[in-house]
Amino acid sequence: MLNVLDSAVPVACWSCSVAHNDSTLFCPHCSKIQPAAAGDYFRVFGLERGFQIDLAALEREFHGLSRKVHPDRFARSSETERELSLADTALLNDAYRTLKDPLHRTEYLLKLEGAQIGEEFAGKDSLEARKGQKDPSRVPADLLEEVFELNMQLEEMRMARKMGEEDPQLQADLQQAQKKFEGLLAAVDKDLRAQWQVWDAGDTSVRQAAQKTMVDLIDRRRYLSNLLRDVTETLGA
Repeated sequence: MLNVLDSAVPVACWSCSVAHNDSTLFCPHCSKIQPAAAGDYFRVFGLERGFQIDLAALEREFHGLSRKVHPDRFARSSETERELSLADTALLNDAYRTLKDPLHRTEYLLKLEGAQIGEEFAGKDSLEARKGQKDPSRVPADLLEEVFELNMQLEEMRMARKMGEEDPQLQADLQQAQKKFEGLLAAVDKDLRAQWQVWDAGDTSVRQAAQKTMVDLIDRRRYLSNLLRDVTETLGA
């Protein structure tokens, strides 16, 4: 069941000037379409902020709202209403895609709560960056030796293939590394789900601790994903 936000910011309807909350897509007084609250995807669907949400209810709400704001319904309306219909439709699509995906939802909510996450804060984790020893502090401490060894193996594999050679043992080693990183990613996702529960049920201090843990997990996940990508691409070359 969707939890309707009670703290939405009051705004005036562009058509009748009667105040309503900024998550309302249609004015309760004159029924004219309204600009959606672009600053909070949860509010668009009337959801309380939380990492665990009812995906079935989200989907129902999305389809219901999408039908109401669909541009076809405003083909003969004013230019303002047609523009709002297009904008609201785009916003609903972006909001739905973000909230239905567990990882995107986690990153989005962490950013709403003020966390600094993303490549611009985590540094460049690509293979080229690692090869150039840029920002080595981003390598998880427990993976330092493995990452060094992995980079050597990847270079050996690339060189061997350039020379038209195959190394069955090297191939097997990289396949084993691939499986290990897949397992480490699964473990990170499990830890993230556990922190969702802590954050959703906790008070301010508990949430702050959970948030810090999730930021670290997201950072680790990004690094592991890049390692797995490098291995998979090299094996598939």
